[in-house]
Amino acid sequence: MSDSRFEADYWMETAIDPRKAAEFMAGEQSSGTFVAVPGETEELKARSAARVTRLEILDDRVPAPSLPSAGLEVAPGRFLTRALVTLSWPLDTIGPSLPNLIATVAGNLFELKPITGLKLLDIRLPSAFAEAHAGPKFGIEGTRRLTGVERRPLIGTIIKPSVGFDAAETAALVDQLCRAGIDFIKDDELQSDGPGCPFEDRVKAVMRVVEAHADRSGRKVMFAFNLTGDLDQMRRRHDILLAHGATCLMASLNSVGLVGMLELARFAELPIHAHRNGWGALSRHPALGWSYVAWQKIWRLAGVDHMHVNGLRNKFAETDDSVLASARACLTPLFPDKPCAVMPVFSSGQSAAQVPGTWAGLKSTDLIFAAGGGIMAHPHGPAAGVTALHEAWEATLAGVPLADHARAHPNLALALGAAA
Repeated sequence: MSDSRFEADYWMETAIDPRKAAEFMAGEQSSGTFVAVPGETEELKARSAARVTRLEILDDRVPAPSLPSAGLEVAPGRFLTRALVTLSWPLDTIGPSLPNLIATVAGNLFELKPITGLKLLDIRLPSAFAEAHAGPKFGIEGTRRLTGVERRPLIGTIIKPSVGFDAAETAALVDQLCRAGIDFIKDDELQSDGPGCPFEDRVKAVMRVVEAHADRSGRKVMFAFNLTGDLDQMRRRHDILLAHGATCLMASLNSVGLVGMLELARFAELPIHAHRNGWGALSRHPALGWSYVAWQKIWRLAGVDHMHVNGLRNKFAETDDSVLASARACLTPLFPDKPCAVMPVFSSGQSAAQVPGTWAGLKSTDLIFAAGGGIMAHPHGPAAGVTALHEAWEATLAGVPLADHARAHPNLALALGAAA
């Protein structure tokens, strides 16, 4: 790929000739429209039009469309085609703008009438994007420095119940978790700034506990406070976090939006823990939406430091292979001289039982392993749940089967029994 162009890969299903469909996509997302217009000269197209640089047929005997399309009639006995398509655009048409990149590679493509299935699989960007965007301010190295955790995953949890606790009850739970040796705690994404648990009250109460624990232990637990809101609210909440010594903030990507995240990253002086709630609407149907491999690149450039990737044997619909591919993507450098690596966050129904598979699939300790119910619901309480997770990772990294390790570690044995 030339440094003057950017590319996107798609899985496509179409009811027409696949070459015509791919050219239709390229025209719609650059200089063309549904009819020829006088100004679209050959010289203009050579300078500004998108190009189809790959068309690989996967299946030319698809019996029925994956997605409905008003006014599209597929004759009986007529087959549809599935293909891999790569489009390439000149950088000069948009410059290194992330919002306009999304409008180009993921704009009016998914609803084109002849396209009965489309998924954006990957994007490749020239170095101009690396020069234009700061990327993560903290990333993996900064997160480890702030938490004092080296050579192993961060053991984390989510405040549960997700909502319902007031500030004092939240702080009391945080006290238990800190005493048990937790590394990372986060608000649930549903906990915001409601009257039942106001943001500033929660920050004050929790940080009193965190600071007291740090004075005793010499290590400060990272708490990601959810400051999702409009820009003025996020600025105000960010300053509250700074004033009380917090070391992390959390924002919901799909709620804040790309421009909101770009602005938050510009003024934030803390790591940004990015939650992907709502991701299923963009990805769950195999014939529509985004691949996480493509989607996460946008947010890494925008400046987040941690990204949720789901977890193995999770409570959602995603496969383990997809989860691991997402985590690997977060650790894969975006550019040779600017990796922009972020800490993948494993969560969603996680427990000690998923630890060996997580290590086997990722082969990296650069992750946050966050268990909500897997800690809170331990038969001996949250502190025992934290201990069990530490024991599970210690055993796994040493190559010791969990069942063997559990014989001398009752908290781990109970955690494995509860997860069975």
